[in-house]
Amino acid sequence: MADGTHTGRKGGGQLSAPRLRIDTPERAGLDPEELRHLVREVRALTRGADPWAAGVVLVAGRGPVIAVEQAAGWAVRYAAYDEKTDTGVELPRGARVPAGVHTPFDLASLTKLFTAVAAMQQLERGTLGIDARVGAYLPEFRAAAEHGITVRQLLTHTSGLRPELPLHDCPDGAARLALLRAEAPSSAPGEFLYSDLNPLLLQYVLERVTGRTLDVLVRDGITRPLGMTATCFGPCPGAAATEDQRRPWGKADRGMLRGVVHDENAWALGGVAGHAGLFSTGRDLAVFCRTLLAGGSYGPARILGPDFVELLLTPPGLGFALDRPSFMGALAGRGAAGHTGFTGTSLVLDPATDTFLVLLANTVHPRRRPASHAPRAAAATRLARAVRGT
Repeated sequence: MADGTHTGRKGGGQLSAPRLRIDTPERAGLDPEELRHLVREVRALTRGADPWAAGVVLVAGRGPVIAVEQAAGWAVRYAAYDEKTDTGVELPRGARVPAGVHTPFDLASLTKLFTAVAAMQQLERGTLGIDARVGAYLPEFRAAAEHGITVRQLLTHTSGLRPELPLHDCPDGAARLALLRAEAPSSAPGEFLYSDLNPLLLQYVLERVTGRTLDVLVRDGITRPLGMTATCFGPCPGAAATEDQRRPWGKADRGMLRGVVHDENAWALGGVAGHAGLFSTGRDLAVFCRTLLAGGSYGPARILGPDFVELLLTPPGLGFALDRPSFMGALAGRGAAGHTGFTGTSLVLDPATDTFLVLLANTVHPRRRPASHAPRAAAATRLARAVRGT
């Protein structure tokens, strides 16, 4: 088996890619007035009796410059959720925890992006084939093997696997694994159907070909070389709180969650899963965005070659969503890439304008609800206007 550690070396004698620095909007080539509007609008998302999110962190920039890094609201605002009144039980003001720019958030499905990059690293190494069948690596996953599911289909959500399985209801790890191994596509392979099972199966493939667990692959291949010291799988004690997770709205009875993964299946799998489980900060995610915009390099580290970054971000996108106006606003349309997370997280990187936007929020605090994409799209549109205004 191949060693799954990526060295983070500079590739082909290339010069180091510039590291991020905080500077003025003007130095970033951005309109300061549009960014002032952006900050005001994002701060307003945390206000009122029923805000869009209890707390938010916003990081935006262009090129190697962070032009905006702001936090607003609360990392922890509520002690519980009162289902009788359909409101959150607020903590006394002195007991609340304010959101800060260094507050980690549960990334939820943004974890999928790291799983995708880890897969691309193995493609670059030659230990994984993009059109190889999952059954070639995991013959015991008999349903996937019988239906000829490929690595590409896992990365593009075209395997036909249904959105999720109730792994959280299984009595033990053996039962969870048996359920996954027996799961056959619910629709025709080749058709797009977004599913947490795709990156979860990809996790098992990566762990088989490397002999290392996903958390080690992410740490050694991505976060450590890039200096993303605040990014890790949980537990993460200082993270923003998520929900008072109880049935019937939740799938488990776990109480108010903070620093442990919100997703029930990821929790059942021990907190490390291909589809959810990572915690991170706005600054760390800005580094991740900048690395991809720079062709896979950051400072002296190279986590991926430019050709493989291009493959990652070529339509229809391998793990990344491309040009989605629903949350990318006016940044969509020319090859912008990114993702959202159920807990309220999102990021967008736009190669056409060399811009990035990270918006972290705990919209599920104190109880899960479908979070409107409108604030995300509005923030991205402000950033797009800031570029056009230069």
